[in-house]
Amino acid sequence: MDGDAEGVWSPDIEQSFQEALAIYPPCGRRKIILSDEGKMYGRNELIARYIKLRTGKTRTRKQVSSHIQVLARKKVREYQAGIKVSSHLQVLARRKSREIQSKLKAMNLDQASKDKALQSMAALSSAQIVSASVMKSQLTHMPQPPYAPPPRFWPGPIPGQPGPSQDIKPFAQSPYPNLPPPVPTPITSYDPLPTPLPPAATAVPVWQDRTIASSKLRMLEYSAFMEVQRDPDTYSKHLFVHIGQTNPSYSDPLLEAVDIRQIYDKFPEKKGGLKELYEKGPQNSFFLVKFWADLNSSGIQDGPGSFYGVSSQYSSSENMTITVSTKVCSFGKQVVEKVETEYARMEGGRYLYRIHRSPMCEYMINFIHKLRHLPEKYMMNSVLENFTILQVVTNRETQETLLCIAFVFEVSTSEHGAQYHVYRLVKD
Repeated sequence: MDGDAEGVWSPDIEQSFQEALAIYPPCGRRKIILSDEGKMYGRNELIARYIKLRTGKTRTRKQVSSHIQVLARKKVREYQAGIKVSSHLQVLARRKSREIQSKLKAMNLDQASKDKALQSMAALSSAQIVSASVMKSQLTHMPQPPYAPPPRFWPGPIPGQPGPSQDIKPFAQSPYPNLPPPVPTPITSYDPLPTPLPPAATAVPVWQDRTIASSKLRMLEYSAFMEVQRDPDTYSKHLFVHIGQTNPSYSDPLLEAVDIRQIYDKFPEKKGGLKELYEKGPQNSFFLVKFWADLNSSGIQDGPGSFYGVSSQYSSSENMTITVSTKVCSFGKQVVEKVETEYARMEGGRYLYRIHRSPMCEYMINFIHKLRHLPEKYMMNSVLENFTILQVVTNRETQETLLCIAFVFEVSTSEHGAQYHVYRLVKD
C-alpha cells in the first residue's frame, strides 16, 4: 500500500487534495499567513485545512505528507519506466538500421539512390526508425513492414488550443515540479488514408465513421449553456460546450481511433459501466469527445434568474423510443445520473429526437460555480482532470445501445470559445 491506509483517500477527499495541490505550491520550510485568520500554516497544513473545508473530513498534516510521498514515488517509477522505454527504442532502432542497410546493399540500386535513402534514415529519431509508416514515407523503395505505427491519443491539434497530449489526462502539468516527468516517446505520423469510395460504391452513410453516429442513431447537436433574461423579450446565452450540426462528405477523413482501455478508469466499472457496455456492443456505437469548455462568461451577469440547461438532438431512419442516461463521474465514480425519455418526430424523411432546454442538475450548477471561481486556468484543469460524463442512449423497447459517448474536459484557451474533437473508441 506504499504506507497509505486503505480508504483514507476516498474520491471526494482525493479531488479536494488535488485542488489544494494546485492552489498551494511548494514553499519549503516557509509558512504562509492567511490574512483572514492571521495564522501561519505550512503547505501540508493548508492542504489538510482545505480538505476539511471542502469535505468536512479531517486529514492530518502527517497524512497529507505521507500521501504526497506515495504519489511522488509513483511519479519516479513512471519516470524510470519512461527511461527504459527510450533505451529499448534505441536498441530496436540500431537493429532496424542494420537490417535496412543490408537490404539496400542487396537491392539493385545506383549509388546515388542508396546514399539518398541512408541520408533520409540518418535524419530520423529512434522511434521513427522503429515505426513502419515513417520508414515507408522516407524510404519509398523499401517494402512495407507488416505492422502499423503506435497510435497517439490526441493526434491532431485543435485550432487555438495547446498541442496534442499523449494520454487521456487533459491536464498535463505535474503537481510535483521538482520531479522530472516521464520521458515521452516520439510519436510518428499515420499512414495516409485511402481515398474514400464514392456514395454509389458503398452502403455506409456518409456521416458514419465521420461523426458521432452508429448504424442506427446519429447525434446532430449537443450543448450545455447558461441563459440570462435581460428583459421580458431578450435573453443572453453563453455556451459552455457545443457540438454543432455538420454536413460531412465522403472526402472528409474518418474519425481517429482511441483504445477504450485507456479510459476505463475514468468511468464506472461496476454493472452497467463502460467496460461492460462495450463488451455487450454494438462496438461501432462508442465515441470519445474531448471538450475545451468556455468558462469565460464575463459578458453575461450570472444571477438568481439564470437558467442552466442542456440541449441535444439525434436522428434515425427508425421510429423508436429512446432513453438517454447521463452520468456525471468524479474519479471514475458515478456522482449523479439523469435519465430522460424521448419520442420520435418525422421531419424531412427521418425521425428526429430533441431534448430541448433540459434543466441542469443542482450538482452540475454548483460544480460550474466553484470551477469558475478558481483564480487560474491550471487550477480548473487540475479539477477537470478527474471529472467526466458518460452519456448512453438506448432503445427503450430492446435495451440495445444506440450511442455511448464518453466526455472529458479541459478549459478553453481560445478566443473563439468552446472547442471539441471526436474519436472512435476501439479495442485493438
